[in-house]
Amino acid sequence: MTFHEQVYKILSEITEMLVSKNQKYGNSALEPLGVFSKLSAEEGLLVRIDDKLKRIKNGSLEKDDEDVINDLIGYLVLLKIQTNLKPKPSHGWREIKEKQDLIKQMQQELRDEFI
Repeated sequence: MTFHEQVYKILSEITEMLVSKNQKYGNSALEPLGVFSKLSAEEGLLVRIDDKLKRIKNGSLEKDDEDVINDLIGYLVLLKIQTNLKPKPSHGWREIKEKQDLIKQMQQELRDEFI
């Protein structure tokens, strides 16, 4: 199996898992119910990711009880979806720097005018 085929196969499995879980549990990862926990969707996903990383650290990869890697990849995909839903800042660093430079220039022109 080629690299391309392996990547496609694994990503297809992750896609199937995410779609299946979304159908089974609803969109609870991105739209949490919030009855007991008031965490945002992003914070909730980060907690789940931390939990999966801890399981890997504690040797869960050697056990046959659950596919921690697929779950971790799935949560990372959900986190990517969630962060893409957030509005992007209207000003990038370059625009902010340009405005700061313009303000400095205007301040200097005002100083020069009054000297």
